[in-house]
Amino acid sequence: MSLLRLAMRNHALRTTVTAIPLYQTSRLVFPGAIQQRNYAKGKNKMKSTDRLIPGSQQPITDKAALEEYNKASSSMSTSVEWFRKECQGLETRASGRVTPAMLSPVRVKLDDRDHRLEEIATVGVRDGTILLVTLFDEKNMKLVEKALYDSKIPGVVPHRQDERTIKIPIPKPTVDARKELFNGAKRKAEEIRVHIRKQHQASIKRGKYEKHSIELEEFQKLATRQIGEVDAILASLQKAIGSSK
Repeated sequence: MSLLRLAMRNHALRTTVTAIPLYQTSRLVFPGAIQQRNYAKGKNKMKSTDRLIPGSQQPITDKAALEEYNKASSSMSTSVEWFRKECQGLETRASGRVTPAMLSPVRVKLDDRDHRLEEIATVGVRDGTILLVTLFDEKNMKLVEKALYDSKIPGVVPHRQDERTIKIPIPKPTVDARKELFNGAKRKAEEIRVHIRKQHQASIKRGKYEKHSIELEEFQKLATRQIGEVDAILASLQKAIGSSK
């Protein structure tokens, strides 16, 4: 029995054991262990995008382009505001309310230049349905009458009451009359859209901007925004007077 134990002990001593070099122990991966990666500091560091501005939000920085943009914007806005005031007058007429503002588009040719009617005469309302135009100088009677006819304001037919007074009865607008008012507004709206497009094209042509540039994008957004404003004004008028397309 003792000889068997001794033989087994000698066999165990002769068994070769492969040693693992010390420098390789750091690479051992044990089951279930969590691996951690160490990154070199300062290298491949991700940059923050908080301050980056998308191309669609970048402003125009070129001085000449910015000046042209402001010029185009002013021209377009002036036309849109004119159309807005015209539609306000049309809405007033369509509602049946009679106000002196109904004659605001009238221009009287005097001394080789155009004058607003308010510069030549006073405009009042009588009985809620009649406009009275009283001239400052009776010598301008024919010029004022001509200006009233030339204005082509629907329902405006002047009648001379005396040497200084013109009476203009304003009939209550019918359905057909309101429809005609809206059709007139549609024609004016298209004229404004054409003006905006021409202004846009003229600015692009003068600037000779590169394709896909910030300038081209900003000018296009300006034109689109102004045309959208015209469409909104026209839609508001249609809703106010209850006219179908």
